[in-house]
Amino acid sequence: MIEAAAAQRRVAIKVSLTERAGHATALAHEAISAGCASLIVWGGDGTLNEAGRALIGSQTILGLVPAGSGNGLAAALDVSRDEARAVADAFDAPARRIDAGLMAGRPFFNVAGIGFDAHVAALFNRRAKGARGGWPYISIGIQEAFRYQARDYTLVLDGLQRRAKALLIVFANGPEFGLRTRIAPGARVDDGLLDAVVVSDPGFVLARFWHARHLATGNPQRASIVSSSTVSHATVETDGEVELHVDGEPATASGKIEVSIVPSAISVRAPARP
Repeated sequence: MIEAAAAQRRVAIKVSLTERAGHATALAHEAISAGCASLIVWGGDGTLNEAGRALIGSQTILGLVPAGSGNGLAAALDVSRDEARAVADAFDAPARRIDAGLMAGRPFFNVAGIGFDAHVAALFNRRAKGARGGWPYISIGIQEAFRYQARDYTLVLDGLQRRAKALLIVFANGPEFGLRTRIAPGARVDDGLLDAVVVSDPGFVLARFWHARHLATGNPQRASIVSSSTVSHATVETDGEVELHVDGEPATASGKIEVSIVPSAISVRAPARP
């Protein structure tokens, strides 16, 4: 489909398949070095993250064809899940600059998190490629909600310090994790800010599910355990090692975790809503 679309537009194209973790970053660097005007990624948020980190500060334009489990960045940019339409937009839609976040030195373009969502992401990523998808992700989340232990954190959000016993702490560039689960409905990928969302522990397991219904309906602000603010810089501290993720890709860190924003970091070609 990509080759046919390129031929129709008389555009030279090279198609490469990723073969390992980090390969999309290497391919993106090759595209930049070769002077490619555009790089189209057919994949999920993790593949987009790998390619996008190489494009930060470059003029090469990123196109998206969503094919992952969540596709949160594609949703933030209103990229169609219809492959033919997404391919056409990857070639023809107007380009715009969007921001990137940094968590513990790792770039992200949609959502990064610390705590429960990172724990679920780590378990999900241990599954074989063919055993992934939307339902396994939801199933893992439900199972882990019964046993995950909240932790005490010290946060500094644009200079304001607070402590929280939290299930998760999210820094959102886009509105949703994926699968239409909106954690930060007001987040915009091009406003030079991140939405910091703290989900406190309600104290009872069943209460977690009661409040989680607001995520499913896209109204997290209705949950009393959720607080949010917009920030350009933050730090998060807790005792010992902590699980985190950037665009669903899991990692760990310890000590003071720095979070910041890189305004207008990359160019994307997508029919984003104004």
